[in-house]
Parts: sequence; C-alpha cells; structure tokens
Amino acid sequence: MTANRRDLLIALNADLELGRAAVCRLAQTLDRWRRRRPADPERLGAELGVPAAAIERALGAARDAGRRAEAERARAARAGARIVTCLEAAYPPLLRHLSLPPAVLYVRGALPERPAVAIVGSRRASPYGLEAAELFARALAAAGVPVVSGFARGVDAAAHRGALAAGGATVAVLGCGVDVDYPRGHRRLGDAAAAAGAVVSELPCGAEPRAWNFPVRNRIIAALALGTLVVEAAARSGSLITARHALELGRDVFAVPGRIFDERAMGPNTLIAAGAVPARHPRDVLETLGLPAGAAGGGQTAGGGAPDATSPSAGAADDEAAAGAGPPLDGPPLPALQGRLLAALAVGDPRPAEALAGAAGVGVDQALAGLLELELAGWAQRYPGPAWGRKA
Repeated sequence: MTANRRDLLIALNADLELGRAAVCRLAQTLDRWRRRRPADPERLGAELGVPAAAIERALGAARDAGRRAEAERARAARAGARIVTCLEAAYPPLLRHLSLPPAVLYVRGALPERPAVAIVGSRRASPYGLEAAELFARALAAAGVPVVSGFARGVDAAAHRGALAAGGATVAVLGCGVDVDYPRGHRRLGDAAAAAGAVVSELPCGAEPRAWNFPVRNRIIAALALGTLVVEAAARSGSLITARHALELGRDVFAVPGRIFDERAMGPNTLIAAGAVPARHPRDVLETLGLPAGAAGGGQTAGGGAPDATSPSAGAADDEAAAGAGPPLDGPPLPALQGRLLAALAVGDPRPAEALAGAAGVGVDQALAGLLELELAGWAQRYPGPAWGRKA
C-alpha cells in the first residue's frame, strides 16, 4: 500500500458527483486507470464498467488527491472520526464479501471484532415492534453479541437502545456523513453508540441524507452481521433490501412473526413463508448462528422504545419506502432511468451496456451510471464483457 493510493481513495470517495457505485468500481480497478491518460475515456469506461465522465473526473482527482485527502481527514477528525480505506488491515473483513464494498469508511468509535447480528425494521413501528426489537437487542447484547442497525427512528433506535441498556456493543450505519445530525434528536444516541461500539458511514463528511443513500447503506448493515433479523416491515420496505443482501452474502435471515392484519407484518411474514427462520425468542437467533446463549434466556420483556421512536419521519429521505427503496416483491419504485434499465434486464441473460442503453432510450454513459447504481443496490449483476443481468 502506498500513501498515494490511500489518498486517492479518500479523494474519490469525497467527490459526491461521482456517485457511490462509480467510487466502488474505481476503487476495485485502481491500478488499471490511476496512471493512465486515455485518449478514449469511453473505451476505458466501458472496459471498467463506469461512465467516461467518471473516468475523467477520477483522473482529475488523482492530480490533487493529497490536498483533498488531507482536507477530508481534518473534517473527519473534527467529527471525532477516523478514515479507514479498503487498502488497510483495519478494514472490516466481512465487507470484502460484497461485490461492491465501500472504498472508504468513516468510523467513530471502534468496530467490535465479535460476530454481530443486524436488527432492522420499520421507522413507524408499532408498540409490539418496538418491544420486540428492544427485547432481542437486549438479549443478544447480554449474550455478548453486538447489534448492528441503521440508526433510523422506530425499530433501529429501539435496537440500538436495547443493546446499550444491556451494556453491550452496537454499530450504527448511517445514510449520511458522520458529522450530520440526522435523524434530529439522535445525537446522544449516536454518542452512546460510538462509546460502546461504532458509528459508521461510507459517505464523506457533510453528505446529506439523500433518498438513494439508504438502500445503498443497507448492504453494509447486512455485510457486518452473521445474520439479519427483520422485526417489522411493510411489503415495500428498505428492511427487505437488507434481508436480500444478507441472503446474497449467504447469511441467515430471521423474521419476527406478526399479525396477518397488520401491514407492518407483511414483510416478516413473507420472509418466513420464503424460508426465513421464525424468531420467536432470542434463543432462535443464537442457536441458529451457533452463538453462546449466555444471559439471553428467560422471559424478560422490553421496556418499549424511546419517546421519539414512534415519531413520524421527517421528509422523504427518512422513509425508505417513499425514497425509492422498495424490495423485489412488487417492483421497486426506482428513479425513471434505473426503472427502465431494470425492466430491460433479464435473469440469466446478460446484455451489454450498449443494448441496455438502446432499450432505455439513453446514451451509453447514462446507462452505465444507472447500471452501477442498480448493481450497488442489489438489483443488477455485472458479468464479464462487461454485461449486466438482473439478479434472481
């Protein structure tokens, strides 16, 4: 590893104009482009699977990587965070299992080294969902198992608080920069999570909680855990994207059964019907994963969520369903370009970017950008050629 490569990754990651997927792909192919000055950026872009505009922007970042990286390190330090790149031994090994692992992580606190379990669910959780999330989190933490979640209102907040109440570790994965106060009112919870575990984001400092960040963030939640527990989730929920990522990684998926009349139970109940492990007690999770039960037994009940846990979400970005993060059950409400590209993709029939661009009625550069976003969110799969197909 050289300082130049590390600085370049930090500089690329800090450029929000590049997009998450392009940054991840450029990080994977760093030595294939960083010292080149291609006469035909479109050809190199097609070879690497990124738009030509991203190649040109990345080459520009390479010329000023040291200054940009130093500025970003200073911003991270002011937020109490450190920067870890995929080039370093400190990078979480489980994230390397992703097809497009984040190039850079901002970490407040310390990521636990013990096997973890993710707990995810609705932002507008019912009292039952909040109680279940806290019960499972408390029990898992009491057994020495760190709890990973997405730091949103509702189930996520209850899971973080349950783990902390048991004196355990928790990891909060953000859909914004680590220095952004979001959701508002969670600053104390974030400080507590960083003290007992970690607050993590792949987004640079100052990055706002945009809609597309949340389904992208979910792949990190799934990858950091041996298994994912879905407590409550509507039929069109980002929590089911997290479950899908977990399945693609070969991890276990658990679901808390719910009332058939409750829309928030549709996600977990559908997962159970599809083969997820019904989670009726924390022991179901611990025994399936082969983790020691420790103090997780007994009939303890949760004390309910925090006062703000049932607050309505503030803005479209606070609700993954409204933010275009729907799961594969009904067809995702994606942005127009990604939706047209997804409709043109077929399972087991990879097509080149040129053909997909024609089907979507856009240029190849635009198609590559959209395909990268679909790949990062878990809808599309890249094949040699390059070509793209729809994930089963």
